[in-house]
Amino acid sequence: MKKLVISTIFVMQVLFSFAQTGTGITGKVVDSKTQKPLQGVVASIQNTNLTQITDVLGKFSFLDVPKGKQLLQIKTQGYKEQLLQIEVVSGKVLDLGIVFFEVDQTEEQQLSLITITENDLGDDNSGSESTSGLLQASRDAFQQTAAFNWGQARFRIRGLDNEYGTVLINGITMNKIYDGRPQWGNWGGLNDATRNQEFTSGSAPSDYTFGGILGTQEINTRASLYRKGSRVSFSGTNTNYSWRTMGTHVSGMNKDGWAFVISGSRRWANEGYFEGTNYAANSLFASVEKKFNEKHSLNFTSIYAQNRRGKTSPNSQEVNDLKGFKYNSYWGYQDGKKRNSREKNIEEPINMLSHYWKMSDKTNLNTNVSYQIGSVGNSRIDFQSANNPDPTYYKNLPNYYLNLSTYYFPAKDENGSPILDGEGNQTYTNPQALIAKNNFLNNGQVNWNKIYYTNAIVNKGEKSAYVLYEDRTDDKLWSANSIINSNLSDNINMNAGINFKKLRSRNFQRLIDLLGGSYFKDIDPFYNDDASQSDLNNPNRNVLVGDDYGYNYYLNATTFDGFTQFKFRYKKIDFYLGQSFSRTEYQREGLYKNGIYASNSYGKSSNVIFENFGFKGGLTYKITGRQMLDFNGFYSTKAPSLKNTFSNARINNNVTPDLRSESIMSVDGSYIIKAPKFKGRLTGYYSKIMNSTEVSFFYGEGLFDEEAVGAGNEDSFISEIVTGINKKQLGLELGLEYNLTSTIKVTGVAAYGQYTYDNNPNLKVNDDAQASTTNSNPITDFGKAYLKNYRLPGSPQQAYSVGLEYRDPKFWWIGTNANYLADTYIDISSILRTNNFTVDKQTGSSYEGLTEETVRGLLKQEKFDPITLVNLVGGKSWKIKSNTFGFFASINNVFDITYKTGGFEQSRKATYPDYKADNTSELPLNNPANGTFNVGQTHPSFAPKYFYGYGRTYFVNFYINF
Repeated sequence: MKKLVISTIFVMQVLFSFAQTGTGITGKVVDSKTQKPLQGVVASIQNTNLTQITDVLGKFSFLDVPKGKQLLQIKTQGYKEQLLQIEVVSGKVLDLGIVFFEVDQTEEQQLSLITITENDLGDDNSGSESTSGLLQASRDAFQQTAAFNWGQARFRIRGLDNEYGTVLINGITMNKIYDGRPQWGNWGGLNDATRNQEFTSGSAPSDYTFGGILGTQEINTRASLYRKGSRVSFSGTNTNYSWRTMGTHVSGMNKDGWAFVISGSRRWANEGYFEGTNYAANSLFASVEKKFNEKHSLNFTSIYAQNRRGKTSPNSQEVNDLKGFKYNSYWGYQDGKKRNSREKNIEEPINMLSHYWKMSDKTNLNTNVSYQIGSVGNSRIDFQSANNPDPTYYKNLPNYYLNLSTYYFPAKDENGSPILDGEGNQTYTNPQALIAKNNFLNNGQVNWNKIYYTNAIVNKGEKSAYVLYEDRTDDKLWSANSIINSNLSDNINMNAGINFKKLRSRNFQRLIDLLGGSYFKDIDPFYNDDASQSDLNNPNRNVLVGDDYGYNYYLNATTFDGFTQFKFRYKKIDFYLGQSFSRTEYQREGLYKNGIYASNSYGKSSNVIFENFGFKGGLTYKITGRQMLDFNGFYSTKAPSLKNTFSNARINNNVTPDLRSESIMSVDGSYIIKAPKFKGRLTGYYSKIMNSTEVSFFYGEGLFDEEAVGAGNEDSFISEIVTGINKKQLGLELGLEYNLTSTIKVTGVAAYGQYTYDNNPNLKVNDDAQASTTNSNPITDFGKAYLKNYRLPGSPQQAYSVGLEYRDPKFWWIGTNANYLADTYIDISSILRTNNFTVDKQTGSSYEGLTEETVRGLLKQEKFDPITLVNLVGGKSWKIKSNTFGFFASINNVFDITYKTGGFEQSRKATYPDYKADNTSELPLNNPANGTFNVGQTHPSFAPKYFYGYGRTYFVNFYINF
C-alpha cells in the first residue's frame, strides 16, 4: 500500500519525460508485492476510443492523446482498479514511470460468491443464482451489493427472471433451450477457472451477443488469458455444503506457443443448513491453447461439473409452527442415517473448440463449436394402492381434523364440567387433532422402515407398493457460432455474430430403487382399462431397476440467430445500434402410446416454428470527463420456451393453445459520475413483457361439475395454461461509493421498484380425465384470470444498503453492510382469480353470501414482513518469498433473523365455498393442537407454502497462490 501511495503522489506531481514529437502517455504496470511486470492489463483514456494492453514487460503507451485534463483507467482481473487524473501537454509525452498494482483483497469474496448464494430454494433455476452468477464480473457498487448482500433474500435486479439475461462461455449461449435459464451447476465449483468475465448491464451493448434486458455475462476460457501461477484453497461453511477444496494451475504461454489451465474442486456435506440436505459435487476444468502464429490460435476447453444434492421442502405455516423453519419433509432415517427422497443430480459435461483469427490489425474473428451431453435427474417416491408417504400430506396434520366438525366434542375440565368461553358459550375440543399433532411431532419424516416393511413383508417381496424413481432428462446439444469484431474507422466499431443450436432431449421416468420389492407395474392406478396404461404398445409391463416407465419422449429443437451491432464514439457523444433475427423450431416425439391419449401421444408432433427479431440502441452524452448521461432502448420478440410450448409433453403431443412469441420492451436512463474518490450511478427504468405463457400442474377440486365429467371425477389433476400475460417493471437504482480516506470506503445503495401484472390474461385447463378417443385435446376455457395490479412474486421490490469497508496497508481488510429489504409478495394462484371461483356452475350465478368485499379479503395477496440483514466480511494476506497466503471470512445475517424469501398459494380449493370452508372456523375451540383458546381462527389444510432464507451463516476460505 505504501508503494501505491508513493506511486499515486508520483503521478499527481505530473513528472514529464520529453519526447521529440507527439503528445501521449506511457507507463509500466507491476505487481506491488512481487515487483513483476503485469501483462494484459487494460489501460484506457476515459470517454475516448483510446485503449492499450500492457506487453510482456508491463508497458503501455498512448500517442495522439487529446491535450488537457484526462482520466486514465487501469484495470485487470484480480487487482484493484486505478483511476488517475492526469494532464496532457501538447507536444510532450507524460511518463508515469512505474505504476504499482495492488492485489484486490476482496477477490476472495468474488471467487466465493456463487458458492455462498447457490441454494435450492426452488427447482426452476430462477432463484438468487440469477443475481450471484450474473453479477460476479461487475464492479458497479449497486450490482456488487445486489450480489453479495441482497442475493441471500432472492433479490432480482429490476424484478426480472434470469431468462432475460444471457450467459455465454466463449460466445456460446449457456441458457437452456428448455426453459431459457442458465444451468449454473454445469460449471459450479470452478470459480477460479471462470473468473475471466465481461459483464454488461441491462440492454447495454455486448461484443458477443444481442442479449436481453437483464444484461450479459461472457466467460472466457482461453488459456492464454489466465494469470500464470498456481492456487490451492480450502473452505468451510454452513450453507448448502460444509467443505470445499479447490486447486488450479496456469502454465502461461511458453516459447512453443502452448498454454494450459487445469482446475478441480470438491464440495460436500452430510447435511447442509436445512435438515436432510446432503451435498456432493466434483468439478474438473481443462483448457489448452496452441498459438500457431500471430494470426491463428486454437483452444480446447473441457468442463465437467457433477452435482448431487438433497432438496428441501416448502412448508405451510402450520408445519413451520410445529417443526421450525429448517424442517424438511423429504428425508427420513434409514439404518440410522438420513436419506433424502428428493435429490437433484446434474452431470452435463461441456467440450468446446475455439478458433481465434486475427484477420488484420482492426478485425478479429472467433469461431466456436461445442458439444454438451449428459443428464439431469430429480428423484421422488412413487406409490400405487398405498397411503401417501409424505409426512406433510394434509390428512397427517392437525388442521385437517380441526376443519372437520365430526371430530369435535364439547370441552370439559378435569371435573367433567363444561368449559365455557368469555360469553358463557360451550367450547369444543378435537382429540383427533391432538393425536395428529403428536404423531407429526414424533414421527414427522419419511418412514423408510414402513415403506420397506410394506414392500417386503406385506406384499411378500413381490410387487412394490412404493418405489423411488427420477424424472430424467438426457440432452445432446450441438452449438456453433462465429463472432466478428471490426474497427471500421477510428470512430466506428462493428460486432456481428451467428449462432446455431441443435438439441435432442430425451425425457423419461426411470426406476432407481424397488425399496424391498421385486417389480413395479407400469400403470396409472387412478384410471381404468386402456386409460391406465402408460404405453399401449407394451401394456401391463413389470418394471425393474433401471427401466423406463410412466412417460418417455424426445423434445427436438433447432435454433438459429444472428445479430449486428454498430458502436459510434465521438468526443461528446457515443451511441450504438443493434439488430437481431432468430428462427426457432420445436417438435415432440413420443416413444410411448399413452392410454389416455392413444391417438395423440406416440410418434412425432407437428413442427412448431417461431421467427423473431429485435432492435436496440442507446447513447451516452459526456457532460464532462467525469460526468455523463446514458440512455438505452430495447424492443424484441422472443420465442416461447420449449417447456411452455407443449401443454402436457409427458403424455401427449398437444401444443399449448394460443401460444405466441413474447414481446419485450425496455428503456432506461442513467446519470453517472466517475471520479478518483467518488463514483455514483442513478438509473430509472421501465420494462414491459407481453404475451408470456405459463404452464403449471396441480390437483384441483371443484373445477368441473359431476354432470360434465361423470360422478366422482369432479376433482382432477390438471395442467393450467395461462396465456397472454403482461408484466410491468419500473423503478429506480442508486449506487454510491466514496473513499473517505485511502483506507476507508463507504457505500450507499438503493433499489425501489414496482413489479406488477399488467393485464388479465386468459386461463385454460387441460384435464386428462376428459380425454377420449374423440377428444384428444380436452381443453376447458376458464376465461380471464383477474391478475392485473397484483405484484409479481419472487423478489423484494425495495432494497437499501449502507456499507463501510476498511483496508489496512498491512494487507488486511474488513467490511460490514446493513441491508433493509421489503415488499416481497407471495406467488398467487391464477385459477382462484377466475370466475370459476365465484360463479356456481349449477345456477350460473354468484355463490350465496359472496360479496366483492369478501372475495377481496380472501384473495388479498400476502406481503412478507420486511427484513434487516447485517453482514460482515474480511480477510488477510501474507507474502512469504514469492508465495501469497491468505484467508477470507464472512458472516451473513449476523443477528440470525428468520425470514421468508418466497412462497406460493395452493390451488386445490378452487371454488369459493370450498376455499371459505378451508379458511374459516365458526366454533369456539379449546384447541389441544396448539394449546390455545380461540374463536373463529382459521385452520386451512391447503394453506400457502413458504421458502425460507438461511439464518446466521459463515464462510471461511484459506488459500495459497504460488
